[in-house]
Formats: sequence, C-alpha cells, structure tokens
Amino acid sequence: MTILDVRGISKRFGGLQALSDVTFSVPAGQIVGLIGPNGAGKTTFFSTLVGLIRPDRGTVTLAGQSLVGLKPHRIAAYGMTKTFQNVALFGDSTVLDNVLTAGLLRHDVRVAREEARRCLDRVGLLAVANKQADTLSFPERARVELARALCTGPKVLLLDEVMAALNPVEMREIMDLIRSLRDDGITLLVVEHHMRAIMTICDRILVLNFGKLLADGTPREIASDPEVVEAYLGRSMEKHA
Repeated sequence: MTILDVRGISKRFGGLQALSDVTFSVPAGQIVGLIGPNGAGKTTFFSTLVGLIRPDRGTVTLAGQSLVGLKPHRIAAYGMTKTFQNVALFGDSTVLDNVLTAGLLRHDVRVAREEARRCLDRVGLLAVANKQADTLSFPERARVELARALCTGPKVLLLDEVMAALNPVEMREIMDLIRSLRDDGITLLVVEHHMRAIMTICDRILVLNFGKLLADGTPREIASDPEVVEAYLGRSMEKHA
C-alpha cells in the first residue's frame, strides 16, 4: 500500500530551480534513503514535504490526504513530520518538557507527558528526562530531536542527518533504532551523507542531483548506476554493487 505519493514537485528560488518535477511513491513500511551532492535540493525537498516551503507545482499525498498548501502543524497532525539537522532545544527546560511540547499536538498535558516519557525511553534517554536540555551532549540532543518527532505520532518520519557527528558505535545504535521504528510500522525517509549507513539500512534509495530525481532503486542498483557514480558516489562505491 502506498502511504506517500509525490507528483511533479517543483520549486524555484529566483534564478535557481531547486526542485524540478520530482515524482515517486513510497509503500508503507519502507526505509527510503535520499542522497545527493551538496546543493542537490534534499533539504528543500524535505521542507516542501512537511509544509515549511510551498512548491510552485506538484502534489504530495499522505495516506490519501492532499498536503500541499497546509501548514506544518496540520501536516504533522495528518502523520508526517521531520527532524532538523540543526537541533534547536529549549535549553533552560528539561529534556522531558522539550519532548512533551510535541505531544501536545494530539494529547492533553497529562497524556503528552506520558507519551514523552515513552518516546524518550524509545530512543534510550529516559534516564536524562529531568536534566536541563542545554547540558546534553550533541548525540543526546540529536536523540531528543528524534524523540520529539516521534511524540507527534508520525506515520511517515523524515530524518535529516541524524547520524551527523556520531562515532561508529553511536551510528550502529541509531541504525538499529531506525530499523526498529520501521518494525513498529513507521515509514522512514532518511537524508544521510554516511554512504555505508544508507546502503545498509535502506530498502530503496532516491538520488537527487540539481533538483532532479536522477535515480530510484535498491542500494545495489544505485551503487552500480553509472550516472549516480559519476554525479555523486565516486568510483569507490562500485564495490557495493
């Protein structure tokens, strides 16, 4: 069953064509990677999906619901949200209160607090729930951001560079968490520059280049696609084919 359907999404900023006729669909339960060179349009595309940027043309449909033109909080309420690479927490509030705010999208304060604790436990941070957010390490802050996104109750979760600046052990933990979220029934789109990670966890990979969808296939197909290798991956990735 298709949960996310994207048709002809295009966006121009002045003389820059940031996105050009991007079209694909995602079945429920997949982990889909989104890769491409810097400036390829990945961040713009994610922001367009969740309503932070309105496309010039095209449609986005989530589980049959048209999303283009809706505000981000309405799109989150329908079941799609994203994490942010530049994590912005309320530093003088507790970790729990930072996550609780997202739960208020669907619940009253009491239930949102319970849901926030569940989401913190899900990402392995329940032990620091009462710490002040500005005392956390960068990897911990990234996990709070993920817990906050989970607290909105997403059907589709967009992860923007959640493995940035992590060491190999932390990366493996996040990869295991992403797989377990998929097992829980969440569909995931993942922007990531760590190629070995993206090739390992994803069922399918989309490649953006200059705002256009250059390729769409399995990790094996993408790693051996001459156009993708030329545009982005580099010859070293051919060994993944």
